[in-house]
Amino acid sequence: MGKYAIKGGSVWTMAGDNINEGVVLVADGKIAGVGAADLAIPEGYEVIDATGKVVIPGLIDPHSHLSLFGDPSVWATSDGNEKSGAIQAKLRGMDSLNPQDPAIKVVREGGFTAVYTGPGSSNLIGGTGFVMKLRGSTAEEMVIPGTEGMKMALGENPKRNYEGKTNGTRMGNAAVLREALYKAQDYMNAKERAEAEGKPLPNKDLNSEALIPVLKGEMSARIHAHRADDIMTAIRISEEFGLDYIIEHCTEGYKIPEVLAAKKVRATVGPLNMGHSKQELWDVSWKNPAVLAEAGVQVSLQMDTSAHTIYLPIMAGIAVKEGMKHKDAMRGITIVAAEMLGVGDRMGSLEVGKDADIAIFSGDPLSNFSKCQFTMIDGVVYFNKL
Repeated sequence: MGKYAIKGGSVWTMAGDNINEGVVLVADGKIAGVGAADLAIPEGYEVIDATGKVVIPGLIDPHSHLSLFGDPSVWATSDGNEKSGAIQAKLRGMDSLNPQDPAIKVVREGGFTAVYTGPGSSNLIGGTGFVMKLRGSTAEEMVIPGTEGMKMALGENPKRNYEGKTNGTRMGNAAVLREALYKAQDYMNAKERAEAEGKPLPNKDLNSEALIPVLKGEMSARIHAHRADDIMTAIRISEEFGLDYIIEHCTEGYKIPEVLAAKKVRATVGPLNMGHSKQELWDVSWKNPAVLAEAGVQVSLQMDTSAHTIYLPIMAGIAVKEGMKHKDAMRGITIVAAEMLGVGDRMGSLEVGKDADIAIFSGDPLSNFSKCQFTMIDGVVYFNKL
């Protein structure tokens, strides 16, 4: 872990104005200084010339299945959906994480330093995901403890997978999800009474146990919902149980922006290049991020799948083309994504004391003409084509 001075580039801090011909100092894995060209470079720092380049905080995909839906995408590497039952809160995505997934290197060389990854949307409750840094050789080295979220899903995926079993309609989806949350509430209350009386619980319910931090607001519910009515069902159930929630995809959010803004909804929007593979995707709109952001919804942008995360900056560029402010699009894959994931205190912007997660692009990162040429994570250079 060395000491570096990245100088000469346009520094986009995501915490204030851009700095032309700026300097970023890195020491001991942290950002040690950010300033203009006259910022003093201490002795012993290796200078990295970024003249003519754009220096940004490492990019973040706030909704991915990287290293759970493995690359190549074949049966042997598909470990993101456990379809043995609709309620799978007990599952931990960490147990499917493959640090040797070749997609990690691909994404890292696209300027990404962290992603939120986890189970897919086949189940009403799919288990916990987490934020991981794109470095390390074991799950323990990659996962950031305390960033877990509980995956939930509404709409066609659980409707299709469990038709004729536990739920085959949207009202069935909602009922089974409520049932699981009510059961977990009862379990939590019984556990608290038993602990107060110094008695053990007779039977441990792993699904209910896993939902306790969700019910207490200590873990976010990450709720997959495309159609506007499914989004509203997600909000309705979240409000009934007092959940801290994030809407995943929020594809038809542009149809109800004022409602979402009034409820202070947070949304990870995308991917914008979704086709019409399902009925609930027929009304996908490239204008969705712009409409939501303009209304006051907190918007991050996501790519959803594995190595496809490398295309997220291009999708953010499309959002700008369709009316989203450039600054909002950049923030949606850096600091806003980090804040939504609960790691805004350590990544997402170039500020003193934060992790030295840095990417350097040949030009505007949201332009399809630009290339990532350098990626650093925690002060370690993983990719350098400057």
